[in-house]
Amino acid sequence: MSGAARCRVVAHGRVQGVFFRDTVRRRADAAGVAGWVANRPDGAVEAVFEGEPAAVAALVELCRHGSPRAEVTGFECKDEEPQGVEGFTVR
Repeated sequence: MSGAARCRVVAHGRVQGVFFRDTVRRRADAAGVAGWVANRPDGAVEAVFEGEPAAVAALVELCRHGSPRAEVTGFECKDEEPQGVEGFTVR
């Protein structure tokens, strides 16, 4: 995927049960970004975004702040090599 970006993010805080995953899914679908978002057993939300760099950056920024009812208190972001994934899923 020439020109594609891929980023893995983890958001900590009050991020489960506040429509975080659904908000991310809707924005990813609208932006044409592939990947997934999932609740983790430790209470965090983890996501992988792959696609056009500006669209990926916008989703990373969304996760940095969370959905309207979320309270993100910690945030991690790691760039990865694009893998050519398609579609976006909630796990």
